[in-house]
Amino acid sequence: MVTTHSLGFPRIGARRELKFALEAYWRGESSREALRATGAALRHSHWQKQAALGRMPVGDFSFYDHVLDMSFTLGNLPARVRDFSHDPLDNYFRLARGRSAPETGAGVAAGEMTKWFDTNYHYIVPEFDADTRFGLDASRLLSELAEAQAAGGVPKPVLIGPVTYLWLGKARDGSNRLDLLERLLPVYADLLDALGEAGADWVQIDEPALVTELDAAWQHAFRLAYHRLAACRPRLLLATYFGALEENLNLALNLPVAGLHIDAVRARAEAAILVDQLAAHKVLSVGVIDGRNIWKTDLEATLDWLEPLYARLGERLWLAPSCSLLHVPVDLDSETALDAEIRDWLAFAVQKLDELQTLARALHEGRRAVAVPLAQNRSAIAARRASSKVHRPEVQAAVEAVEPSMGRRKSAYPERARKQADWLKLPLFPTTTIGSFPQTEAIRKARRDYRQGSLDEEQYRDFVRGEIAHCVRQQEELGLDVLVHGEAERNDMVEYFGEQLEGFAFTRQGWVQSYGSRCVKPPILYGDIHRPRAMTVGWITYAQSLTRQPMKGMLTGPVTMLNWSFVRDDQPRAATCRQLALAVREEVLDLERAGIRVIQIDEAALREGLPLRRSQWPEYLGWAVEAFRIAANGVADDTQIHTHMCYSEFNDIMPAIAAMDADVITIETSRSNMELLDVFEDFAYPNAIGPGVYDIHSPNIPTVEEMAALLEKAAERIPAERLWVNPDCGLKTRRWKEVIPALANMVESARIMRARSAAEQERRMEG
Repeated sequence: MVTTHSLGFPRIGARRELKFALEAYWRGESSREALRATGAALRHSHWQKQAALGRMPVGDFSFYDHVLDMSFTLGNLPARVRDFSHDPLDNYFRLARGRSAPETGAGVAAGEMTKWFDTNYHYIVPEFDADTRFGLDASRLLSELAEAQAAGGVPKPVLIGPVTYLWLGKARDGSNRLDLLERLLPVYADLLDALGEAGADWVQIDEPALVTELDAAWQHAFRLAYHRLAACRPRLLLATYFGALEENLNLALNLPVAGLHIDAVRARAEAAILVDQLAAHKVLSVGVIDGRNIWKTDLEATLDWLEPLYARLGERLWLAPSCSLLHVPVDLDSETALDAEIRDWLAFAVQKLDELQTLARALHEGRRAVAVPLAQNRSAIAARRASSKVHRPEVQAAVEAVEPSMGRRKSAYPERARKQADWLKLPLFPTTTIGSFPQTEAIRKARRDYRQGSLDEEQYRDFVRGEIAHCVRQQEELGLDVLVHGEAERNDMVEYFGEQLEGFAFTRQGWVQSYGSRCVKPPILYGDIHRPRAMTVGWITYAQSLTRQPMKGMLTGPVTMLNWSFVRDDQPRAATCRQLALAVREEVLDLERAGIRVIQIDEAALREGLPLRRSQWPEYLGWAVEAFRIAANGVADDTQIHTHMCYSEFNDIMPAIAAMDADVITIETSRSNMELLDVFEDFAYPNAIGPGVYDIHSPNIPTVEEMAALLEKAAERIPAERLWVNPDCGLKTRRWKEVIPALANMVESARIMRARSAAEQERRMEG
């Protein structure tokens, strides 16, 4: 029989059990023991769902982040949390989010967070310096291995490989991370031997860095690492995913491991090459089910190219999803309210494992043995291709009619900035927020009651108006310069818009983890996009009516809606993005006509859509920037366009960000200590920028002095007249009792900067 396995399973639970357990623990409402019990119950449930697999993953579960787990396993803890507490879980959460539980306890600076390759999952960046030492703590993995063995099935421990672990991290002192490999490898060898002694005959060791462009030093690191680990007791399955090996294919082929996993969804052509060159004793695992999207696999088309591989490899062919199923929802069976036609096109994690078993059985026993599931699959694939819900000729005609002039502002930024300054009359270092304010339990209850029909539309609108009014008053009292309406009516920054656009479908329980306890429910973008009516104008104009301060209209940009949705796979992503851009453009123009002259179009996910290989960047950035400009640039010069980006590495794409030509960009920088500003040594960003000074993903309340210090650092690189003051991101996940003092400190830090700037100006005049 063909061996089937999974690289990882969603860890949050079908009903977000992990999220609720974590947040109760952080609030001090439940114990460590209760949290650990929830983790154990989820692991057991997940293993049961994977019981039919030849090998099931162990160690893929995490209370916050699997990269952070690896840091603790390797004993790589920054000094600020080392020995902070006798309980490792306390230190773990301090490094993840700045605090453990209860939240009133002592806090530290949280670890930097950034995107996991080109996904919307965020990991905690490992921290290194020249003196970093490692020390093994295998207790978590050994404990979970014992649990899995007791639960039945054949467990396969999952680790992040040593080279990818170094590749993911940052050396804070500028030292070379690869110099640490010699210290790291003995710890990995001890870990592998410990797992082998505990009964693990195979270990999956993830090295997704192999699908990126590696220089000679990093390629050598792979050779060195795996020749050193070759003598370890378990057999190693080296797992790559998210792309093709390309120039690293021969490197991967020749590493002394027992098996190699490739992402055959993104790099199918490499499977045939590997079969020709694979050593006779090695296993080839092919990721044939898309672990990153929710469409059913075309099983017959997949069998067409799998059958020749199986004929040559036999039992040395393993089948798996392309990557961990962390990136898809748990189970489609709970989606009883979803349109039946669309539902029949989908497969979540549980259904993807069923597809895997169907493929394996077809290879082993022949297609007749699975005739019924193959026929059902064939019918669903054909129905989707022919559905009238997918294609709208008028939308396609609108995209074809797009002209280059639609992506250009009437005047260059300096002229626009003068016109905007004339009516905005903002001080130096103007203050604003990113858009959302706390989503309280009362807000969530009102939205839930409205959806369930126990609150009628007028009652719900009255409630939201009250929340908007409260938010506006709070901002006025704080002294913010450009206000927002707080987004009380919005469930999610993509879902809210998708619900009002034709071409999107939505789930009830289709949650995936973004980071920690933060889960998102990506919309399903199944067809051509059409905006039937205005989506935000009523709420924004109501908020503006409550204040004389300028009010920002808040929109999600086309690239972010694309990258944070499950996107159709039957046309190029660029074509879908242009459809979204035209819908957002209509909303921008409606806001401007309604008198809203500051409009923010968030593109938080711009970078995560960036291909992993630099050679492919120009194509993506070309159509992504074009889509933003189409959405934003139909307005008059005196309408100020903002955009926002967060929690990614932006230094290497600043020219593309500048090409977006937003009047103001707000961007995350506080967790990385304004690291973004290093790029301005060589690149003169032409427009206004607000580097975030308040890390909203931590419950810590930054002091005035801390934020002023960050602003001082920013002012060394950015002229004061183009520097804004703002948090890193939206405030929906925080509580009012944290937000009010933090924003008060932020406003005060801006006042300090104005005073310093005025004093400096006075000194220059006297001189």
